[in-house]
This record gives sequence, C-alpha cells and structure tokens, in this order.
Amino acid sequence: MKRASGLRASARAVTAMAALFVMSMGATARADEPVERGNNGSFHRAVCSRVHGPDDARCHAHVRTDAAGSELDGKAGRAATPNVTPSAFIIGDGVTPGNDGRGYVLRRILRRVVRHMRLLGSSGPVVDQLIEATIDAMGPQYPELVADAERIRKVAVAEENAFLQTLRAGTAIFETAASDLKKAGSTVLPGAQAFALHDTYGFPIDLTLEMASEAGISIDEDGFRELMREQKTRARADSQARKAGLADNAIYRELLTRNGPTEWLAYDGLDTSAKVLAILQDLTAVSVLAEGQVGTVLLDRTTFYAESGGQHADAGVLVGDGFQVEVLDVQRPVKGLVAHQVRVTRGELVTGAELESRVDPLWRLQARQAHSGTHVVHAALREVLGPTALQAGSFNRPGYLRLDFAWADALVRDQRSLIEQVSNRAVRDDLAVRVDYMTLQEARDAGALALFGETYGEQVRVVEIGGRWSRELCGGTHVAGSAQIGPLVVTGESSIGSGIRRVEAVVGLPAYDYLARERDLVQQLAELLKARSEELPERVQGMVTRLRDAEKELARLKSAELLANVESIIGVGTDLGKFRIWTFVAPDGVDAAGLRELVVRGRELIHSGLGGAVIGASTTEGKVALVVATNEAGRDAGLSANDLLKAALQQVGGRGGGKADMAQGGGTDPAGIEAALQAALDTARAAVSS
Repeated sequence: MKRASGLRASARAVTAMAALFVMSMGATARADEPVERGNNGSFHRAVCSRVHGPDDARCHAHVRTDAAGSELDGKAGRAATPNVTPSAFIIGDGVTPGNDGRGYVLRRILRRVVRHMRLLGSSGPVVDQLIEATIDAMGPQYPELVADAERIRKVAVAEENAFLQTLRAGTAIFETAASDLKKAGSTVLPGAQAFALHDTYGFPIDLTLEMASEAGISIDEDGFRELMREQKTRARADSQARKAGLADNAIYRELLTRNGPTEWLAYDGLDTSAKVLAILQDLTAVSVLAEGQVGTVLLDRTTFYAESGGQHADAGVLVGDGFQVEVLDVQRPVKGLVAHQVRVTRGELVTGAELESRVDPLWRLQARQAHSGTHVVHAALREVLGPTALQAGSFNRPGYLRLDFAWADALVRDQRSLIEQVSNRAVRDDLAVRVDYMTLQEARDAGALALFGETYGEQVRVVEIGGRWSRELCGGTHVAGSAQIGPLVVTGESSIGSGIRRVEAVVGLPAYDYLARERDLVQQLAELLKARSEELPERVQGMVTRLRDAEKELARLKSAELLANVESIIGVGTDLGKFRIWTFVAPDGVDAAGLRELVVRGRELIHSGLGGAVIGASTTEGKVALVVATNEAGRDAGLSANDLLKAALQQVGGRGGGKADMAQGGGTDPAGIEAALQAALDTARAAVSS
C-alpha cells in the first residue's frame, strides 16, 4: 500500500512551489536594487507589522538605503515574507516537513523564513504570527485556509521549534569555523566541515552556503557533494545487502536478458507448476543446492508475492521429486524478475528441476487481511482526522499492520477509539473489495490515492473498499470483502519524526488473541485487587498516588539523613594555605540531585573568610555524577567550579558544565572517580598558587 496523496495535484501548491524559486531569485538580488511596490510590498509591511509592530521603521522603509543594517533588513525581508504564503498553502494541501519530495521543499521554505526573520531582529518564535497574518490576508479568497488554520499553524510551529534548536547549534559551529578560517588567511570552508554540519548537526547545506556568502567566504561544494555521494552509496549498499543478499544487480539483469521476465501469478492462486531456471549462492551461479544449504532460486513462473508496497513477501515451499525447499524471502532485484531466497529441507535442488510452487494458504490469508486492514485504517484516519491525514508509509505482514501518516500532534484517546470504531464498522458492513485496471488518467479522474513522487506506468491497478470510501493505487493482495479482515485492534500510536505519526494494529485471529490477553489481564487484576473490572482505574490510580507519596516521603527522610551527616560524608578537606578543598564520594544510592544537595550544604559549612571548594562524586547504575561548588572567597582568589569540573570530567569520560560558583556533569567510567577528584584538586592547587 502506498502513501496516499490525491492524484489530482493541487494547482495551488504547484504554483506556490514555483513561486518560491522565483521569489528566492529576487531575495538574492543586490541590496541597491529597488523593490517593486505593489501587493508584495503591502504583504511584507502587513507581516512585518504583525511581528515587529505597526510603527517599526523596518516595515515601511525602502530597500534602497545607505545603512548596511537596513540593506540586510531589506534582503532578509524579501527572502522571508514572500515564502510564508507558499508554506501555508503547501501545509494546507496535506504536506508536512520532511527530508525528501514535497516535504523537503516545505522544510526549506519554512527554515528560510525563520532564519531571515531572525536577521530582521526577531529573537523568538515568529512563524505562528506569520502564518496567522498570511491566513488573515489570504483567507477571504481561500476559505479552506481559514478552515484548516489550526493544523497549518501547528505544523509550521513544530518545524520552527525543531529548526531553532538546529540553528542555535549550527550557527555557533559555523561562526567558529568561519572565524578560524579567516584567521588562517583562507576563504574556502572545507567540504568535510560543511558535511559535518549537515550530517552530524542537521544543518542544511543551502543554509550553510547562504551564511558563507554573507560571511564573505565560500564552500568547497565539490568536496561536500562527494562526501554526500559516498554516504548515499554506503546507505544504498547496506539497504540492498539486507534484501535477501541481492546487493549486486548485474547478474540479475543478465539472467533477465537470458530467460525473460518471471511469469508472476500471485493474483491468480497459491499453487503452480514451475521450472528452476537458475540457482545462485553469494551472487554466483551454481547447479545444485544440497540439503541444509541456502541460496537464491529463479523460476519461470511463481505464485509467491514478492515484497513490495509495504506488504511482506509470502512464505511457503517448493516441492519436487525427492526434494522440498522452504521459501524464506521473495524479492524483485530488477524489474520483471522474482527471486526466491530458499533453504533446502529435503534432498537437493538442481537447475532445470520441475517443481510445484506452493504458497502457505494461512500466511496468504492473514497477509490479505493485514493489507486490506491497512487500507481500512487509512480511510478511517481520513474520516476521523480529515483529508490531510495522508499516508506516509506502511508495512504489513500476516496479522499485523503499521501505517505512518502526516499529522503534527499525538492522537488523544477519543480519536484512537473512534479510528478503531470506524475501522471495525467497515468490517461489520462487509464492504465490497474491487480491483480494477485502468489508465493513470482514469485513476486520477476516479480520485484514487497514490504515493506522491512514485513513477507509474500507463496502466495502473486500483483497489477500492466500499467504493469511494477507500480508493487507492495498490499492487498488494486483498480480501474479497471487508468482513474477511476480521476484528481490528489499534495497539499503539507514536511519533516517528517531525510531523509524522505511526499507528499500529493487529487484525484477524491475532486481534482476537490480543483482546483475549487483555481480558485475562483485566481479570487477573480484578482478582488481585478484589474489585470489579470497572473499578480498576480508580483503584490503580489510588495505589499509584499513595506510592508516589511514599516515595516522596522516603526521599525527604533520606535527604534529611544525608544532610545531617554532611560533615562526616565530605570529610575534613585538604588545606591549601588560606584555602581548603573538600573532595568526597557520596554513599551508595545517592543520585545526582542528592549529590548536589550535599555539595551545596558542604559549601555552606565553609567558615567565613576561608576560600574553598567542594567537589563530590557519586555512582548510580554505572553512571558517574560530579558536582562542584565554590564559595565567594574562593572565586575571588581564582577558583572556578566550571574549571574544576572540566578537569575531573576528563578522567571519567564525561561532559557537563556550569558557572564559576556551581557546575555539574556526568560520566560513564566509575573506575576513574578517584583520578577525577585528584585532577580537580590539582587544578584547584594550581589556581590558588598562581
């Protein structure tokens, strides 16, 4: 099953995307060129006034100016405000920010807006106000923007929040790199540094290029692109290697040329007679597979479904005279060819052998239930959440399905229940399942849903359940009527990325088994708590509340006991002339919060006029906590809690930080605690001696 997006592409979104690049060209114009007045200027002033206030000079000044700062404002304004409109329209069409396709275009637009608004002087989030201004301005002509305003704002704001974190980290790293570059007398940032910003910190290359231009330096783009190519090549190789050992397609293309395409009969039945055309082991042709050996087999025809469209491959056996072979996986290494990964369980398999291809009927039944169930859940999502809850990916195997969809927020309990209810209502109504073959244009005209960006032939396969209620392009296997799906239970819903949620469900007999386990669990709890099932939530909530209260009281008593014994815990300290440094390891079970209390209390006990520092360490579940505190007299003499902490962290493989008066961090090597405390003490000695 493919991610659904209307085949009738919105002219609005396409126009908006095209306008983006036209406006981006304008945004890079010279600052001394006059801005064309008219609608764009009015819109810029309206948006700017919403963010900065109606009286702000930046919202009314011409771009032509002698002030360098105003030139930047002008260019940033021209880059930011025109891109708000396409963002709103594209989100309104159901697109969410992502790393490819339309999602990547949207992400670039929004991130460009955010950065340039910051150049205009905005220090906090602004996208919410920009989107609101856009909808106010465009709403009268496009009422659908008003109707979907809340979701559009949520998607845009979520992307802004994610980008602001990236922007803060990436900008600091870039500015340091640019400064070092200029000090070294160079003007070209190495491709490796640009790649690190992109790969490690999520900093987009187009933003790096833009910042580099503003800083008067350039990027080694060839070096960057080469590293990107290497990364993609590695990722592609890893992915292909996982596909039943089909990493190198050359031999499969040769076999396709020699033998022609596989006659694929998965839609026609479960069994067929077939002939072995080729056997491969480690991508090398062999003539025989002995008992127990694993290899790849190509047949002249097959009934096995090859993994595609989110549907897992079929399971079953190949049976012939004196041999039997278990089918482990089925893939399409090249278009037109079906490859079976197999293990010989009896006898030996030889090239040219005649055999029967037999798909496991229970496997196929449950696979059909799951795939049709995926279509039903997708339709239920759109019915409950609206037409923009479009599929972004799916996977189904016998009895189980998961569906990723474009949505910014977690589903509340009522939404999950309603999606499950709508799905099971469709099962109850035994909606007709129909498969049609038609031209791509006919599918568009019928309103079928498909994966955006997918390449389709002129003839496509359309699966509909209940007529227009669910109509999608799909190559999978399906039930004959929705009642055959059986019960459907939503088992989970979670986030898998920015703007993408995942819903998981079980169908058929596995759904019954799931409900039976839930029922047994409820019965066990009811017996244990001597309560009726409907009373369980209240009973459990009461127990949880009492447990939390008890834990808080226990923590309070433990903290009080520790603080009462703080002097014996931190010891007498080490004299350094007019200074004293305390180093200690806290008792077992003291966490980072408890350690901080001990250190702070220890600092309070330092005699007035005596400069000092308290350095504590503790271990919890193999993790090291370090806390350092200095008093005022110690700081006046040059003691810094942050410096002492940094010296200690090197010995425990940790990280952390703080200020001169208090610093805290953690590490992963408890064996280095003694050395860490000694390193902090040595650093303190050096500080007060200088």
